[in-house]
Amino acid sequence: MKVLVTGGAGFIGSHVVDACLEAGHEVVVVDDLSTGKRENLNPKAKLYVVDIRDAEALEKVFAAERPEAISHQAAKANVRESMEKPVLYAEVNVLGSLILLEMARKYGTRKIVYASTGGAVYGEPQYLPADENHPINPLDPYGASKHHVEHYLYIYRTHYDIDFTILRYPNVYGPRQDPYGEAGVVAIWTAQMLEGKQPIINGSGEQERDFVYVGDVARANVLALSKGGGEILNLGSGVGTSINELFVMLKQVTGSDCQEVHGPAKKGEVFRIYLNAAKAKEVLGWEPTVSLQEGLEKTVAHFRAMMR
Repeated sequence: MKVLVTGGAGFIGSHVVDACLEAGHEVVVVDDLSTGKRENLNPKAKLYVVDIRDAEALEKVFAAERPEAISHQAAKANVRESMEKPVLYAEVNVLGSLILLEMARKYGTRKIVYASTGGAVYGEPQYLPADENHPINPLDPYGASKHHVEHYLYIYRTHYDIDFTILRYPNVYGPRQDPYGEAGVVAIWTAQMLEGKQPIINGSGEQERDFVYVGDVARANVLALSKGGGEILNLGSGVGTSINELFVMLKQVTGSDCQEVHGPAKKGEVFRIYLNAAKAKEVLGWEPTVSLQEGLEKTVAHFRAMMR
């Protein structure tokens, strides 16, 4: 089928593009290149440099391409920045998504796979691992904006017969993540350790996260194109890894001799979160296949190659 991937030149989006192409789909990409990079993009995909908030430009893409499905990865995705710029996060993540849904309705798109967040929508968890029935209490505008769109997807499925599968992401890491942009801790620390710089552990370092390799997340997106209609699915390993544990693992993989230095904790961030992905296994036949150790080795190898 023809799949439109929003944010397809970005970190996760570019891996989704690769996985869709490998599965035999035709891929069209919409990306404003604000954080995405042309060099991330598979040359077999067709790129339109468009901001999803630009309804006129987006409509031209839909009129020309008429995608059967959308993998919606485009978003502002920095928890700390969202605390400082909540209006921007609403504009891009909510309004931009609503414009995309309107184009899907107008031009006959039948399925949307939506990248939501399991790391931010649940807030400080009442139980772990958090499943899809956990109460929604985001602590930051990023999480709130991503969850808001889930309601719109339900509305458009009910009234306009546009099917959806919502994937609530864990902490995704891997090659192509920009250590200087909307980055996760793995990318930031990998770059710093390889450059001989001193990483800083925010807070105690006892915070726990659910780290899943980007290739596994991309595979879930391809599966969701044809499965999981009307479902909300966590992606995750079900295991929490502390930031201190991650620091030790990355030191070992990079060969860094940096010290353990702590700084202040950051506002808006959940202290401990990891996700129950049993439903994704049942509905999609998905579970992570790349261990954290293997994934970190792949990521460090990629960063080493890029720095040569």
